[in-house]
Amino acid sequence: MRPTHTLRLVFVATLLLGLAAGAAAQNSDRVLAATLENGLRVLLQEDHRSPIVSFQMWYRVGSRNETRGTTGIAHFLEHLMFKGTPTHGPGEFARLVEQNGGQDNAFTSQDVTSYYVNIAADRIDLVIDLEADRMHNLRLDPKDIASEREVVIEERRTRTEDDPGGFLGEEVSSIAFKNHPYGAPIIGWMEEIKQITPAQIRAFYKTYYVPNNAILVAVGDFKAPEVLTKIRAKFRRIPKGPPPPPVLAVEPPQNGERRVIVKKHAQLPIVYLGYHVPNRKSPDAFALEMLSTILSEGRASRLYKRLVYERQLALEAGGDYNYFSHDPSLFWFWGTPMPGQTPETMEKALLAEMEALKSEPVTEEELQRARNQVEATFVFQEDSIHRRAGLLARFELIGSYADKDRFVEGLRAVTAADIQRVARTYFADDKKNVGILLPRP
Repeated sequence: MRPTHTLRLVFVATLLLGLAAGAAAQNSDRVLAATLENGLRVLLQEDHRSPIVSFQMWYRVGSRNETRGTTGIAHFLEHLMFKGTPTHGPGEFARLVEQNGGQDNAFTSQDVTSYYVNIAADRIDLVIDLEADRMHNLRLDPKDIASEREVVIEERRTRTEDDPGGFLGEEVSSIAFKNHPYGAPIIGWMEEIKQITPAQIRAFYKTYYVPNNAILVAVGDFKAPEVLTKIRAKFRRIPKGPPPPPVLAVEPPQNGERRVIVKKHAQLPIVYLGYHVPNRKSPDAFALEMLSTILSEGRASRLYKRLVYERQLALEAGGDYNYFSHDPSLFWFWGTPMPGQTPETMEKALLAEMEALKSEPVTEEELQRARNQVEATFVFQEDSIHRRAGLLARFELIGSYADKDRFVEGLRAVTAADIQRVARTYFADDKKNVGILLPRP
């Protein structure tokens, strides 16, 4: 179990399943990009292999945009986006999509909230109408808010408070970030979920659900100029909003180790280690991303091979870096000890692997395997218009969708010396955030 809330896992899964498209197969110049007069960014890419389309709305708002006292409001609003408008009543969005053979869903992360519909391409007019309607006309009825609050509370209880890995990850994040909102859980603290008011939700909706804070991406069997005309006709009626307030919080440098020990009903202990690392704006980002692959991708990865297979200390072990994080975040290491092994042994083993990264370069075999894994992922994701659309959005969110085609080049350029350098730079012993979960009988 990775040290993140379940919703965050969607983010990680999207990244791992579709890090980028093969440049030769889908070049960025085949994307029709436009910005409407009201600020809505539109990215359209044709794919005529199957008569389907993935239509996605990405809003530049997540838990990092919340204020103290209203944690969880971004995720709460995601639920309410399915509660209807004066034109389309409660539940009608999902019902219409299903009746037309489509699938829809959504997720909230620290940085974004995303909604998608995968449907037959000849039904794209329906989706354009539904998404434009709920961007501006959401009802937010107090009764719907009250009933959905109970759903969110239950989700927090089952996916975090009753889940040992999710619970521990939340605790480590809360000690790792003293000032930045990344320290708060995406789903919110229980006490604050219970007290968020309808007025606060309406204000949040009006602030962030505006066209100039959104990206619309569609990939599928359509003619891009025609679809752009349809999008313009529906969405241009929505007025541009004031620029949402920027997130100004900066996490101060960490001074010394931080540690949290929790007891929870669980079968086995869990150990998490988190280190502050820069985001993709740093020249070290590619090396950190490649290190994440070397450590935990597949059974030949370093941590699996050494701690799970050879030494049989752990049931699972890994490391993770979030390249798409809007602000500097954490590089995670984790391990679940085998029955009979102690969390102290697990922690020492993880730290020893970090020291090994610092003392000697990774092998050329490990580096080449990681390159091959990344490039294979690029190729395989071409078969999914859903993943390709999501990736276009992610790169647009952090700069430009065109950067997608240069991403693999940046990873190819990483050397063993680069990986050794970042390990020495960011994995200092007095900069770690440690979380240990001890099973309660």
